[in-house]
Amino acid sequence: MASASSDNALPSGGRIFSSIPDIFFIPEFVFGGLVWILVASTYVTPPNPLGWVMFVSVFCFLGTTIWFFIFLCGANKSYIWPTLDVGFHFVAAVFYLSASVDLAIITQLLSEFSTLASSFTFYRLDIAAVVMSYVATLLYFLHAIFSAIRWKRS
Repeated sequence: MASASSDNALPSGGRIFSSIPDIFFIPEFVFGGLVWILVASTYVTPPNPLGWVMFVSVFCFLGTTIWFFIFLCGANKSYIWPTLDVGFHFVAAVFYLSASVDLAIITQLLSEFSTLASSFTFYRLDIAAVVMSYVATLLYFLHAIFSAIRWKRS
């Protein structure tokens, strides 16, 4: 007799488009990609403060892409995957939170020097990047919370 706990709690294939928390994959792609694009299109001197933001946005975008394809192909059938799912999304949420705070501080510091028209354009791009970064942080945090709930049930 098969028990209910032997079923894998993680969806695979097309079911990831209709299950919580896996439905967050697409918005994580969108907002993480927007952070990456907006930060890459700004001009900051020196560029070091935004290096962490670029690392986090690229790391999380590529990590989410790999994670998405693992789930889509159905390679997530081992018992370790729910734990890895929680761990990855928690780390991504913490990384994005630190990058968001860093980006907000740099944007605030640059607001004092945005008197020229070209500087004001970069300032507006930085503001958009800050907003998108906090939205990505929220998405990764929600994904981590719902993954933890799913992990506890499995």
